Amino acid sequence: MATIEEALELERLERDIFRGASLKTQLPRTFGGQVAGQALVSAVRTVDPKFQVHSLHGYFLRPGNPTEPTVYEVDRIRDGRSFCTRRVTGIQDGQAIFTMSASFHIGDEGPEHQDLMPQVPPPDDLPDAENAMSPERLWAMREWEHWDIRPIPNDQVTRRDGLGSQQQVWFRYRHPLPDDPLFHVCTLAYMSDMTLLGSSKVTHQDEPTQNASLDHAMWFLRPFRADDWLLYDQNSPSAGFGRALTGGRIFTQRGELVAAVVQEGLVRTLRTV
Repeated sequence: MATIEEALELERLERDIFRGASLKTQLPRTFGGQVAGQALVSAVRTVDPKFQVHSLHGYFLRPGNPTEPTVYEVDRIRDGRSFCTRRVTGIQDGQAIFTMSASFHIGDEGPEHQDLMPQVPPPDDLPDAENAMSPERLWAMREWEHWDIRPIPNDQVTRRDGLGSQQQVWFRYRHPLPDDPLFHVCTLAYMSDMTLLGSSKVTHQDEPTQNASLDHAMWFLRPFRADDWLLYDQNSPSAGFGRALTGGRIFTQRGELVAAVVQEGLVRTLRTV
C-alpha cells in the first residue's frame, strides 16, 4: 500500500488549489485521515514557514471515492503577526467531501504545564501486530502496513474512574521520515483518525454497527516525531442516538503530551434491510 510520503503528496494546480492523487487501497471509501492530512498539507503550503500549525477543525461531509483524486481549495482567511488562519475544502465531482479550518502560530513564551502520561506497558513489551493478528485481521490492516500499531490489552489499560469507555494504543511509522516538523504534524493528522472511533466500541464489541468519522479536531502542543513511539490514550465519554464522542491524548515515550484530539463519529446499529 501507499507510503505516507505518497499519501500526503500534492500537485499544485494554482496558487491556492492542490490535487491529491488517488492511491491503491482496499477501502470502499477514502480513508478520513488521508483527506485530513492532504487538506492540512494544502494549508501548510500557503503559510510562511515561520508559522507552525497548532490546531485544526474538520468536517467529513460526504464519503470520498478512493478511485478519484481530491482537489483542495485553500482560502487565506487571515495573515497576522502571530497567527494565520486557513480554510480548506476538499472536492470530488464538484461536491465538497471535507472542510477544514487550520490555525498557525509563530510561537511565543508563556507558562507551561501538562497532564501526566498514564502508566502503561512499554511498546517493546507488546507483540508486533504483524505477528499477533489473525490472518483475517492482518489482511484488513494491510492498508496501514507501514505503521506499527500495538493496542494495549484491555486488562492492562490504565483505568480512570468515571470514564465510559477507554482504550490505549502505541503507534509509530515503521520507516525513517524527513526531519521537517510540519511533515510529522501532517503525518499525525493522517494517523489520528485511525483507531480513535474504536474507543467507543470497547464496551459494545458484540453489537454490529455502521461507523464513520463525522468531525475531527486536533491541537498540536509540543514537537514530536511520528517515526518514534507515540501513546494514543483514548476514551469515549458518550454514545447515543447513533453517534459517539471520542477523545485522545498523544504522548511520547518520554511522557511529553504532544497532541490532543476530539472526534464525533457515526456509530449506529447496523441495518439488516
